[in-house]
Amino acid sequence: MLKVAENVRSRLIGMPRRYKRLLQVAVDVVLVWIALWLAFVVRLGDVQGIHPLEGHLWLFVLAPVISIPLFVRCGMYRAVMRYFGNDALIAITKAVTLSALILALAVYWHREAPATIPRSMVFNYWWLSIMLIGGLRLCMRQYFMGDWFSPGQPFKLNMRDGSLPKVAIYGAGSSGNQLAAALRMGRAMRPVAFIDDDSNIANRSIAGLRVYSAKHIQQMIDQTGATEILLAMPSASRARRREVLENLQKYALHVRTVPGFMDLASGRVKVEDVQEVEIADLLGRDAVPPQKDLFERCIRGQVVMVTGAGGSIGSELCRQIVTTGPKTLLLFEHSEYNLYEIHNELEQRIRRDSLGVRLIPILGSVRNENRQVELMRAWDVSTVYHAAAYKHVPMVEHNVAEGVLNNVLGSLCTAQAALRAGVEHFVLISTDKAVRPTNVMGSTKRLAEMVLQALSRETAPVLFGDSEGVHQVNKTRFTMVRFGNVLGSSGSVIPRFYQQIRKGGPVTVTHPNITRYFMTIPEAAQLVIQAGSMGQGGDVFVLDMGQPVKIAELAEKMIHLTGLSVASDCNPHGDIAIEFTGLRPGEKLYEELLIGDNVSPTDHPMIMRAKEEHLPWETLKVIMTDLLKAVERDDYDRVRQLLRNTVSGYAPQGEIVDWMHQRRLVKRSTE
Repeated sequence: MLKVAENVRSRLIGMPRRYKRLLQVAVDVVLVWIALWLAFVVRLGDVQGIHPLEGHLWLFVLAPVISIPLFVRCGMYRAVMRYFGNDALIAITKAVTLSALILALAVYWHREAPATIPRSMVFNYWWLSIMLIGGLRLCMRQYFMGDWFSPGQPFKLNMRDGSLPKVAIYGAGSSGNQLAAALRMGRAMRPVAFIDDDSNIANRSIAGLRVYSAKHIQQMIDQTGATEILLAMPSASRARRREVLENLQKYALHVRTVPGFMDLASGRVKVEDVQEVEIADLLGRDAVPPQKDLFERCIRGQVVMVTGAGGSIGSELCRQIVTTGPKTLLLFEHSEYNLYEIHNELEQRIRRDSLGVRLIPILGSVRNENRQVELMRAWDVSTVYHAAAYKHVPMVEHNVAEGVLNNVLGSLCTAQAALRAGVEHFVLISTDKAVRPTNVMGSTKRLAEMVLQALSRETAPVLFGDSEGVHQVNKTRFTMVRFGNVLGSSGSVIPRFYQQIRKGGPVTVTHPNITRYFMTIPEAAQLVIQAGSMGQGGDVFVLDMGQPVKIAELAEKMIHLTGLSVASDCNPHGDIAIEFTGLRPGEKLYEELLIGDNVSPTDHPMIMRAKEEHLPWETLKVIMTDLLKAVERDDYDRVRQLLRNTVSGYAPQGEIVDWMHQRRLVKRSTE
């Protein structure tokens, strides 16, 4: 029986649209006749006084003649039955009410046998028509969606629902109700309950689902068999979401979330597009809205250039900049694929939002100073955000030469190009790993900071590599912005943890006590732009990263929120194990944001100004010459020595692990 009904359902859905409309019209004509006949039965109490084919024939002909055109005019046959909703019910009520009123006038004006047609019959016809026509459509909606009642199992949904994962929705507000309706239509999950903190609606029913309070989640699991919770709290603060997530960690439930209102409004996602819980919600820190004057000062109406435009930070800087009203945005990137991706994304956004921004994608290397000077002069660049850098600690540790050339020489060339081209603002994206570094990446980023600090104190310096000794007038304000890890950046721990959890583990953490500062990419980009606007020249700005996070605890929370348990000595039968692999080359347990304690507040509560030690430009040029010669000779012992002598607090740990250096040692030992 079920199979026959499914076949009929499939054939009805597959019918051409015009046949579906003809079928609906024919059914509505029959329903109008039935409503009219029942209206007499309800009024007279028997069927003896009803004569559909004789005395009342005119009425049974007139009723569909009046009703069907009104149904068409009210759009009842344009509604898709599977998505039949409140608007369609309102349209049915309007159409039936108008047809009943017109029919009442016709009965009143009919003079041949007025006594045979009771006046109250019209009222009965009205409510019976609404029940029959509207009720049939509601039943058909459930039937086409698959939620029809099975003959052998009264009051049970179709057995297809039994195989769907059962989910509870946290939040019984408008977003939760939209999500429940979307899930029922999508047929991918089966909503079984609401969870809400409002005690006034606890134990009540909304959209056919019982509402449980947050303290009765275990009861909800036992009664409904829910295996997953969807957070429908798009407007809640991150602090509130963190409270909810911490409460949910104790239950064996996979926790996911629905998108925020801005994503829904922009059309990028739908309400039923659930996603994994953002790690920013686990951190529980709300971003501070940007200050408009700081945010626009170096961008609006100006020509802006972003180096490393296709990277994690560079691409987000471009997204923020393009909506702030620059005249032109230069995307400078050495990776062709990354440049294509960000350029394509920004072009679509410009077209969609009708933004008056000109995009210029440029392939190139930050080590090519003359090329950058030509670009900055040709486009009259006024602001440069220098985000191009090698940032992965172990990778740079194994490739020292490229780390030095890209992070130090690349920053030097870009800064000197900006100075030669007369760029007004130059902002270097730095890192907390530049503070008392234990690795090549951190020491090279600190040396890049020192280059900008030295240049900013020169009014007419002789630039590095200028054999003619020409003094260049310096009109550029150099600013450095230092912050920690950003969530979701390429190669960060968060995407790797998710991937390891999906594969069944183990989740690998380098050390039980390792901690890191975290910030979302959009928040970091906003603060970088605002900090760059406050620079007076040579400033080192430090972003407020909040409290450091233990990576091992973060891994545990991520495992719990996927509905799994951590395998440990106390719980040997857990789902996912956490393995500690040991610190990687150049990695340290704790990161810092300040070299000294000399820090002062700024106009922004999340941005601090640090005063760090620096070297004179002429001294730094000599060091740079020695450093590049050592790199050219592949003399990594000398490179390490120069970095140690120059960068305050640089304390490399272990032997040099550069691949070229190690290979040379192996060959030397075998000769």
